[in-house]
Amino acid sequence: MTWLRNLIHVGSSSINPRTRNTSLLFLPTSLKHFTSEPNLQGSSSNIPRYSGLEPTKPDEKPRIVVLGSGWAGCRLMKGIDTNIYDVACVSPRNHMVFTPLLASTCVGTLEFRSVAEPIGRIQPAISRAPGSYFFLAHCKGVDTDNHVVHCKTITDGAKNLEPLDFKISYDKLVIASGAEASTFGIQGVKENAIFLREVSHAQEIRRKLLLNLMLSDVPGVLDEEKKRLLHCVVVGGGPTGVEFSGELSDFIIRDVHQRYAHVKDYIHVTLIEANEILSSFDDSLRIYATKQLTKSGVRLVRGVVKDVKSHKVILNDGTEVPYGLLVWSTGVGPSPFINSLQLPKTQGGRIGVDEWLRVPSVQDVFSIGDCSGFLESTGKPVLPALAQVAERQGKYLADLLNRIGKAGGGHANGARDIELGDQFVYKHLGSMASIGRYKALVDLRQSKEAKGLSLAGFISWFIWRSAYLTRVVSWRNRFYVAINWATTFIFGRDISRI
Repeated sequence: MTWLRNLIHVGSSSINPRTRNTSLLFLPTSLKHFTSEPNLQGSSSNIPRYSGLEPTKPDEKPRIVVLGSGWAGCRLMKGIDTNIYDVACVSPRNHMVFTPLLASTCVGTLEFRSVAEPIGRIQPAISRAPGSYFFLAHCKGVDTDNHVVHCKTITDGAKNLEPLDFKISYDKLVIASGAEASTFGIQGVKENAIFLREVSHAQEIRRKLLLNLMLSDVPGVLDEEKKRLLHCVVVGGGPTGVEFSGELSDFIIRDVHQRYAHVKDYIHVTLIEANEILSSFDDSLRIYATKQLTKSGVRLVRGVVKDVKSHKVILNDGTEVPYGLLVWSTGVGPSPFINSLQLPKTQGGRIGVDEWLRVPSVQDVFSIGDCSGFLESTGKPVLPALAQVAERQGKYLADLLNRIGKAGGGHANGARDIELGDQFVYKHLGSMASIGRYKALVDLRQSKEAKGLSLAGFISWFIWRSAYLTRVVSWRNRFYVAINWATTFIFGRDISRI
């Protein structure tokens, strides 16, 4: 009855109201897994603090802890057999982002909720099962010796909520926390550029773009300032940068020219890339994309960014490019959390895994997605940071963990002598990219050197839309996307700044 005495103590009038509120907010529906500790901050004596999920018992279901809610983590959770395992997910967002369509939300082609899938819909057990949870939190560290992860809740700066530290014991840990945008140490990027990786980034881009359009329409604004405000600069010529440039050029041609007639001649898009755009695509497709983007009004600049100021980008040859909106899309690298982990790493800083996606130096720890890569000792190359790689790894690992659980190895240190079966093998299915004006690229080669089908034009655009519509996680979001596309085609894009 210790938990009952603690609960009564939490409700007593002697507790500071602010502390009481935050503690009660964190209480889960099932208290049997939670322990209480004295408050170490010294604000009041003997105030219980709920420290987290205790280790599972032999007669309980083993617990899988998943760090991250991206492509890899969500595909893993979707495939986990919740009759075998309890699932606890720790992530700073409670949804998965369908990133291939994220660029479309920036200009109103799609609404933001169309590309966001709640974790509770991907794995219903997190919402229903008494031993499964989702925690809106950051992972601060991993204690692999004791099978514990240390976390801190996210409060989004709410003044009446204090972040809480807690810990979760795991039987199996899957690190799928992804990567972060690479800035290559260039000064001013984080302060002035917007990255296109989250729904919040797309919202920020949309608000900034519409604000600049409205400000440039105000009487008294000089022509030079109008040109700067309405100059949209995209750094990075990969699929994300090219697709955003294509969506933006469509928005300018179809919507801005009609609804902002006073400033339509001032808005321009510049795409800066150090090498060739879409370097992983077939050469003929790259040439086609270059012609179409140029025809759509996108200015292509080859150069390396040396410095980023609040109103201009400085290239390595000294060229200054003024901008009103700067979108940064130059690839990804390890996050500070991944860098802080004392685990084996690849040459690029990713967590090193073996052929079964295990971290070989510790027990019961796996890593998938953009934060992981094959160790050099496996003889396999580090796979690209692509959604299809992450999704395939999540599916493979879910099947592997289900087999381990059925064989009786689900609990901590219980899988030492279990045969793991086939190794993970990745087969590239091809690449696609939209370039605007109802045109897209489809490259079905398995590698840049291999032979295969390559298409460009309207048919490719139809294939691109059809493929992504079927890949959207739920029927609910497929319906949203289809309706958004139809509404945009008939009525144009929504330009409300909300």
